[in-house]
Amino acid sequence: MRLRMTARVAVMAAAVALVLSACSGNSEVATPTLAVAPSVSDGSATVVEVNAFSTFNPNTAQGNTDINAKISYATHSGFFYIDNKLNIVRNEKFGRMEKTSDNPLTVKYTVNEGVKWSDGTPVTAADLLLQWAAFSGFYDDADAEAGTGTSYFSYAGDRSGAATTDFPELGADNRSMTLKYSKPVADWEVAFGGPGIDIPAHVLARKSGLNDVDALIDLLRRSPRGESGAPEPANAQLRAIADMWNTGFDTKTLPADPMLYLSNGPYIVRSVEPDQSLTMVRNKDYNWGPEPKLDEITVRYIGSAAAQVQTLKNNDADIIALQASAGTMDQLAALQSQGVTAEVGNQLAYDHLDLNFTGPFAEKNVREAFLETVPRREIVDKIVKGLDTNAAPLDSQVFFPDQAAYAGAVLDNGSAAYRDVDIEAAKRLLNGASPEIRILYDRDNPNRVQAYSLIRESASRAGFRIVDGGLGASDWGRALGGGTYDAAIFGWISAGVGVAGVPQVFKTGSDSNFNGFGDPDADRLMDELITTTERSKQDDLLLQIDRKIWNSAYGVPLFQTVGVVAYGKNITGVKFAPSQTGVWWNFWEWDQVKTPAGAS
Repeated sequence: MRLRMTARVAVMAAAVALVLSACSGNSEVATPTLAVAPSVSDGSATVVEVNAFSTFNPNTAQGNTDINAKISYATHSGFFYIDNKLNIVRNEKFGRMEKTSDNPLTVKYTVNEGVKWSDGTPVTAADLLLQWAAFSGFYDDADAEAGTGTSYFSYAGDRSGAATTDFPELGADNRSMTLKYSKPVADWEVAFGGPGIDIPAHVLARKSGLNDVDALIDLLRRSPRGESGAPEPANAQLRAIADMWNTGFDTKTLPADPMLYLSNGPYIVRSVEPDQSLTMVRNKDYNWGPEPKLDEITVRYIGSAAAQVQTLKNNDADIIALQASAGTMDQLAALQSQGVTAEVGNQLAYDHLDLNFTGPFAEKNVREAFLETVPRREIVDKIVKGLDTNAAPLDSQVFFPDQAAYAGAVLDNGSAAYRDVDIEAAKRLLNGASPEIRILYDRDNPNRVQAYSLIRESASRAGFRIVDGGLGASDWGRALGGGTYDAAIFGWISAGVGVAGVPQVFKTGSDSNFNGFGDPDADRLMDELITTTERSKQDDLLLQIDRKIWNSAYGVPLFQTVGVVAYGKNITGVKFAPSQTGVWWNFWEWDQVKTPAGAS
């Protein structure tokens, strides 16, 4: 499964699964009448994905997985989306996003009248304010090094840009919010407000024990900005709100309370079968963005590429989004006579092995020894070569091979040290030691299973004792950063625009920095990166960051992933995209081929 990077020209992956926790606070909110379009016998499609749904909030560090984001993308709307050419497309039917000043950078967001949640409540400035509060880290006073203070919202993305804002100005119309930045921000256009406004403020307020949304606004307004150098006792009310945002929307099943899965987008979730499938139906009130043609979409979760292909062969699926491996293309080619079409392309994503900076890997020489054993070439040959004959191990932590800066970066970033397996060098570094290493991976993903098996076999030759820490498709992502393993095999996938994905993953204290990497010099470079708008200067900073990461024996990227999308003859409008939303980027264009009356 893949974890998302909130921004960056790269693609990554990861997953999370968590049963919905009991909600605190008031629960007497009236059950809404959801705006579901009537069920029909046609106008439907079945899509097969690798990973299993686990939360209605894809913006938390543990909920930040590809499948959770795709479901959110289909059920929520915002000020923009990113197309398959990596263009930022404004959705002015939802609202307006206006840069009103360059100095200081000031951006005004206005939601159009008529935009509403599926319980009939309008989307307002309160919903925008809640997203800002969660994304900005405004209230945090945690000091990661000292272990003091409080971090409230567990946001998956990088907070560096939003952290430079003052408390927003809310419009008198209750539909607008203005952000004023104290520094330039390279990614300002995608930093906020899209692709969707996911969490309804009126629901969060009541579920957190507040009387109403006005009480939420008042609490956020009067709570001071946090200062890591001067931590205060945790604010109990703010903690309750953040806890609800962090975990209150996590679930593998459909909540009994519809308020926990409200939509403001084209579709509304109708049913969820744990670790099996999810079904969405069209939101009959939705008209504030691209309007879908299908009345119903069912998403099934199948990790095996071969099993996904079989669903197309049996006409049990219309679209499959595979994590393909050797042999997949031959299997799809055999279905051409059935009218199956396959689209293939490099994703802005990569698989990688990360080592924790604690436990047996607290010592750099042990990390270096382990990396000497990783058979990256063999992993590429057995997993990727069948899809791309030119595939090679990925030798940068921040660039992809098709980026201009990649060739120069790999010459001196330190990746050459781990290009080939050297068991004898690993033994010398271990000096007779035999550390026990538990490796986390998705045991329902055949590619990850194979990568784990190859790493286990090679590392064992050097004296490492490998423990299988594999977990199921909806569970392994929740374990990331939890301290229950020593190394993890997973992937990252990018939105395809911006640079904020780099500090999201590598900056000290980031909620998506799962292995505890920290380098003050790298942090300073990343702080400069997010305020740098010139591409050549960004590349120079990224080159320096790349060197810092490799020099730390952080882990190794394995390979850039090859994306494969296949679809049957009964569906139209399907188009491959290399970024986070993948084949879903234009789901509103999907349509069912109508069979003429009398045809067979």
